[in-house]
Amino acid sequence: MSLATAVSNFAVSGTAAVADSAERRLKSESHFGAQLRISRPYKNGAFGSSRLSLGQSSSGAKQPSVRMALVDERISQSRNMAEPSGILAYELVQGALVRWTSATDKSIRESPTAVLLHGILGSRKNWGTFARRLAQAFPTWQFLLVDLRCHGDSASIKKRRPHTVASTALDVLKLVGQLRITPRVLVGHSFGGKVVLSMVDQAAKPLGRPVKVWVLDATPGKVRAGGDGDDHPAELISFLSKLPKEVFSKREVVNALLQEGFSKDVAQWVVTNLRPTGSPGLASSGFSWVFDLEGIAEMYQSYEETNLWKLVENLPRGVHVNFLKAERSLHRWALKDLQRIHAAEELAVDGGGGVEMHVLEDAGHWVHADNPDGLFRILSSSFQGF
Repeated sequence: MSLATAVSNFAVSGTAAVADSAERRLKSESHFGAQLRISRPYKNGAFGSSRLSLGQSSSGAKQPSVRMALVDERISQSRNMAEPSGILAYELVQGALVRWTSATDKSIRESPTAVLLHGILGSRKNWGTFARRLAQAFPTWQFLLVDLRCHGDSASIKKRRPHTVASTALDVLKLVGQLRITPRVLVGHSFGGKVVLSMVDQAAKPLGRPVKVWVLDATPGKVRAGGDGDDHPAELISFLSKLPKEVFSKREVVNALLQEGFSKDVAQWVVTNLRPTGSPGLASSGFSWVFDLEGIAEMYQSYEETNLWKLVENLPRGVHVNFLKAERSLHRWALKDLQRIHAAEELAVDGGGGVEMHVLEDAGHWVHADNPDGLFRILSSSFQGF
């Protein structure tokens, strides 16, 4: 069976027009500064990974031999769809059995989709390895990895203020709406956990029912800072704002963070946000940050202030929210938070909705890095039965 990978913000009607229209639209998109990069199949070709990076050049790169399918033809009826979406940078990791189809073609069932969101100062790359593992285990699924506003490749896409949990959630809703994707599973880590809750809070569409929501090591309300030896995001953001926008090496940033009292894990994670400066193919003279730190500071403040308990305690029918607590992440979870979540479990609505609490053993806050096997086992139930 041939491997099909598809990411597009355009579509056409009629088989005969596909090649010509696709060529015209790709040229139009290139004019507006978007580059569509489709990566080679991972390892043994178990799945494909498709990427849309806005404002990033990949000229000269060899194109792998893959077959592109076009997304829902109704997209072409929307305004300005010849232009790049300009919403968010994303990567779509697809299982080997995923087939894209027009929404008007009822002969092919829509592939189930999961959205995976990172936390503050993270990027979609945080989920890359884990998403590929999921795609191998559940080949009919596709996994949408997103760079949230002010982060990663999305930092170059200018966004209007306010930079909040709600506006971040709306970005993702707009993206899945444009892609004509109906997510069945939403997974958010830390800040991303509140974002997926806000997605449910804001929209009935494009979220289908039932939908399973995973909030990883975050509560719906008050945010509690790390204890001794743990991460302190507000302090980290403040410290990073004092560093130069361009640095000579990653090592000097790691050393500066260690001297300031941040852990080695946090320091090494932060420098994943550094990219070489200079032209492609030439020796780098240094590194620059890929995030918008001023915007991120606003986002983190909103994360601290946003309270979504009302949603959790009054869930719409067909929504099932799962909270996952990392065993070693004690400071983030107050007794009253746990009691309130357990009380919400008793208020579970009919039709597959409700609230559940899970504990991931042998893990700190960075759940998908600390215990990926345990996290995989817990999340796997959400991808079965489709």
